Amino acid sequence: MPYVWRVLRRLGVGESDVEDVTQEVFIVVLRRLADFEGRSSLRTWIYGICIRTASDYRKRAHRRHERATDSPGTDIAVEDRSFAAREARAELDAILSVLDDDKRAVFVLYEIEQLDMNEVATAIGCPLQTAYSRLHAARARVVEEAQRRRQQGGES
Repeated sequence: MPYVWRVLRRLGVGESDVEDVTQEVFIVVLRRLADFEGRSSLRTWIYGICIRTASDYRKRAHRRHERATDSPGTDIAVEDRSFAAREARAELDAILSVLDDDKRAVFVLYEIEQLDMNEVATAIGCPLQTAYSRLHAARARVVEEAQRRRQQGGES
């Protein structure tokens, strides 16, 4: 479950919606488990489901902006609650948001989830060389965006 949660967050699912979208992923996994043919690892197969579910999430016109909790003021974040960790995740999310879906998927799988490039290509359904090209372009764009954000921060 932490793997799916991390992947969905990196694919642009908002923190307030990630639990619901994670549940959607597991519903699809349960429905389609009998169809899993073992041509890839189970992790890669689940990642493919995450990509499609996150894409559907981003296409929805209505997104929730509130999150119900058991008691007022309770923060039920799954990961480390420190301010620095939240800031770092927000910065990463902002940088990843400038990538198109194809480049973002390759970058997240290879650089963050550390799958090998054959698994990445299988998960996203593209030729191996295409995956390498997308990774190269994504890395360049991530560096460019990080530098831009650093320069903006220094000018304030």
